[in-house]
Amino acid sequence: MTTQAKPITGIRAVSVPVTDQEQALRFYVDTLGFTVLRDGPIPTGRWIELRPGSDDLVVTLEHAAGDVSRGAIMVRFTTDDAAKAHAALTAAGVDTDEILTWPGVPPMFAFRDPDGNAFSITQT
Repeated sequence: MTTQAKPITGIRAVSVPVTDQEQALRFYVDTLGFTVLRDGPIPTGRWIELRPGSDDLVVTLEHAAGDVSRGAIMVRFTTDDAAKAHAALTAAGVDTDEILTWPGVPPMFAFRDPDGNAFSITQT
């Protein structure tokens, strides 16, 4: 059997379309607690890379064109305690849904950023 190189070796980043990069940066850093890895000028705005936790995954805040639709991006962030995370985000004024709990499934809830991009948080 021959070994072939894999065309895809991992996921480096998830890009989130935002209309106001400064407002989005404040939300993701101040409200969600992400860490800024890079923030520099590019021809279409800024190149902003954030780290949501200790993972290698990077979230970029991409300046969205007017025709980009908003909705579920289907990124599931993790938390040690869904109830505490839900309470903290709700207290910060984040648009959150109720915590979902089903037998045999970890607690989780959805939330939206100021642009209406939808995500979820699942308890590990």
